[in-house]
Amino acid sequence: MEVRFPSDERPPAWKIAFLQYVIAASFLGLLIGYWRLQIGEHALYQDLADKNRTRNLPVIAPRGKILDREGRVLVDNFPAFTVLLSRETGAALTPERIAGIARGMQLDPEEVKRSLDHAASLPRFLPILLKQSATLEDISFIEAHRVEYPELDMIPDQQRLYPLHEMGAALLGYVGEVPEDMIAKLGSSYRPGDVMGKFGVEGEYNQILTGRDGSRRVVVNSRGQEVGELSEKNPENGKDLRLTIDLDLEKAAETSMGERPGAVVALDPRTGEVLAMVSHPSFDPNDFAKRIDPKEWDDLTNDPMKPLMNKAIQAQLAPGSVFKIVMATAALETKTIDPDFIVHCAGVATFYGRPYHDWVFEKHQSHGAVNVHSAIRESCDIFFYTVGKMMGIDKIDYYAKGLGLGAKTGIDLPGEAPGLIPSPEWVERVFKHKWYAGATISVAIGQGAVVVTPLQLAHTIGGIASGGIFPRPHVAFQDQLRALGDDPPDDSPQDFHLDENTVTAVKSGMWAVVNEGGGTGAAARCPEVQISGKTGTAQVVSQELQQSAKTGEYKNTAWFVGYAPADKPEIVVAALVQRGEHSAVAVPIVRDVIKAYFDKKLGNKPPGNQLETQAKAQGQIPPASTHDRLHSGGR
Repeated sequence: MEVRFPSDERPPAWKIAFLQYVIAASFLGLLIGYWRLQIGEHALYQDLADKNRTRNLPVIAPRGKILDREGRVLVDNFPAFTVLLSRETGAALTPERIAGIARGMQLDPEEVKRSLDHAASLPRFLPILLKQSATLEDISFIEAHRVEYPELDMIPDQQRLYPLHEMGAALLGYVGEVPEDMIAKLGSSYRPGDVMGKFGVEGEYNQILTGRDGSRRVVVNSRGQEVGELSEKNPENGKDLRLTIDLDLEKAAETSMGERPGAVVALDPRTGEVLAMVSHPSFDPNDFAKRIDPKEWDDLTNDPMKPLMNKAIQAQLAPGSVFKIVMATAALETKTIDPDFIVHCAGVATFYGRPYHDWVFEKHQSHGAVNVHSAIRESCDIFFYTVGKMMGIDKIDYYAKGLGLGAKTGIDLPGEAPGLIPSPEWVERVFKHKWYAGATISVAIGQGAVVVTPLQLAHTIGGIASGGIFPRPHVAFQDQLRALGDDPPDDSPQDFHLDENTVTAVKSGMWAVVNEGGGTGAAARCPEVQISGKTGTAQVVSQELQQSAKTGEYKNTAWFVGYAPADKPEIVVAALVQRGEHSAVAVPIVRDVIKAYFDKKLGNKPPGNQLETQAKAQGQIPPASTHDRLHSGGR
């Protein structure tokens, strides 16, 4: 039997060579890939790996506290948790995923999407602030869904707290999220979700109150839970700021103001320190410490009484008869009149062919013969109409501006309004016609185009009563600001020289407003201290429109500006009551604040009878019968 063996057939050489090349190429590819992973792109993949096991979390620096002049807390912080949305986890934030996160965090999905859209141009390592002041339910949701939503993180935070709520809100201001355009600026230190001062003291001194955030680099497990810490950079807390505000006076002003719309501002005329500042209606800045509800924001911005306005420095209204103090000062300084100048008031007088009525005309009364003293005391319109015509608008304009009206006072708060003192130049620039002489008559009693702020009136009356010295109003102590590295503006008081006889005559009239029979501010009389001042009632529209209105929308504005002691003022207070109708409603507010100030002085009672003695010696106090036919609170 023949045995056959298989032939020894070797594969073609080219196939062996091809296979060798394929194996060599494969190994080369593997080597190149290995080199790329381990060496070429080592940093990239190391970074991706680190991101799977590490998190960079900010450590939020608390803002500095805001204190009153005695160190009592006006604005504080409280511990809370803030929820962040990381964009580094690699999870695709699809609409379904966004909706799930929003549902679990009790947020509007559209709001979450808007936050993501706003942050689209920002570096991905910056997390997005999703929710401040997380609730227990929010925390439970995050912990229960660590695997499903690894992009959610929580960090401890210090939320802003306003323990006084609506009290002093316009002065203190509020905080809000930093706008996206500020975050996107080159070199910006802000991150999405950071807060900054937006108004009031919070806005003006944001740099001082803001600290420097720290950071923590932590290790997390596959569930996103923190299991270790790699490094930590401690935050630098914001600096505390002590204000000139006296909390006791602030409370006294708030209580006396009640629910009435308007403003109160108290100054120390010797230094310019603001002792109290109230604006009504108010708002609760705690609502702004976290994202404010859109409906609540709409209600605040659409309220016709403007609760977000600081009326003490932004409400521009006619001063009414308080302006007569400026007129009297200017008339005496220019020698247009002397203290013995007499005008006979019959209740009505004609100027430039038109009749002008005194405020007592509607009572079928008149003031009779009045001089500077009695004209201020009884707020005689006819006297000041006459003086205004004699002076002319140019002198009125010069002295009103020199005494602090028609321009910002320079207070260290944002948004101060300048007011307006009309002049021929202003009329030509705005209305393109020359000044009408008849307009001077209205200006002379603080009507027409004259508008001021409560702060300006307090600043002006305090400066006149102090002999023409006008220190710049401020709410922060200048030496403190310098110690904190801030550079406050020049605090040298403005000296608008006033003759001593002028000051004496005008102060005597303001003392009589409160302390003599027939004075329009008799309700401010206080046994503990001699208060001087001036009332004012200003129209906001014509009498015809006022009478045709069905609501109180056009009621007159009520003013009273008072100071004490009568000879050497330590405090001046301006009260504005919108729709107050008569100045009588503003008078007790000023009295209450001044009384609270002197109650704190523990029996240090100021002298009060020097002006009264002087007035009697000069024969400026008329017989009682002249007084008794006028009642307090008219003008």
